[in-house]
Amino acid sequence: MRSIEAMNRLRAGETIFRYREAGNSMLPLIRSMQPVTLEPIQDVELKVGDIVFCKVRGNFYTHKISKVRGKQYQISNNHRHVNGWVTRNSIYGIVTKILEK
Repeated sequence: MRSIEAMNRLRAGETIFRYREAGNSMLPLIRSMQPVTLEPIQDVELKVGDIVFCKVRGNFYTHKISKVRGKQYQISNNHRHVNGWVTRNSIYGIVTKILEK
């Protein structure tokens, strides 16, 4: 599934039961192409440590919220690399399960 499709489905309130993303930036929590379940963030209170599906500077990521500053969220990988700051409008889903391949 492409990231844009995932974004649209989450915006529509749909849970995505097996989303996969390439890359090792979330090791050891999530391996490259390891499926995760994404749920819409409609009523979820987002906090530091949550793994979210979001768009930062034009790129989609399944990364952690590393800081919260008012209504802004800092997005980082699991190796402390900061991708940038976003508002809730750029966060589409939250990881609720990390599945086995």
